[in-house]
Amino acid sequence: MKNLLRQITAAGRDENFLNLVHILEGVISKVLSIAMLIVIIVSVVDLAILLSKELFSEPVGFFDTTLIELFGLFLNILIALELLENISAYLKKHIIQVELVIVTSLIAVARKLIILDLTKTSGIQLIGLAIAIFALSVSYWIVRRSNTRQSP
Repeated sequence: MKNLLRQITAAGRDENFLNLVHILEGVISKVLSIAMLIVIIVSVVDLAILLSKELFSEPVGFFDTTLIELFGLFLNILIALELLENISAYLKKHIIQVELVIVTSLIAVARKLIILDLTKTSGIQLIGLAIAIFALSVSYWIVRRSNTRQSP
């Protein structure tokens, strides 16, 4: 009984607990990477099927789906690739790279802007989108500038 109590007490020490957290972070990051790869593969296959249907249906060479919707699908895949890059960078360096996160956010906002239907968008939504773009741009500029100063 005393042995079990000592083991429980030892497992509760800060360094042991932090080791457990570090191991779990690694496992979860790897599971997220695999899940993201599956999402990317399924998205690319879905896009390929949609493109082949659109290209080989009547009338030949014209899209029933608007190009804006197709661009949105391409950008979805690009965003997923950026998220995978964020996870991979975390696995390599065990830090979250703020610059990558901001770039991914900018791509997501750019996607939103590209596929935006202005007939269904209110003025306040446009103002919010403009503020988000401005804030992300300034954030990226600040992070990029501080990173270039730190580099030798």
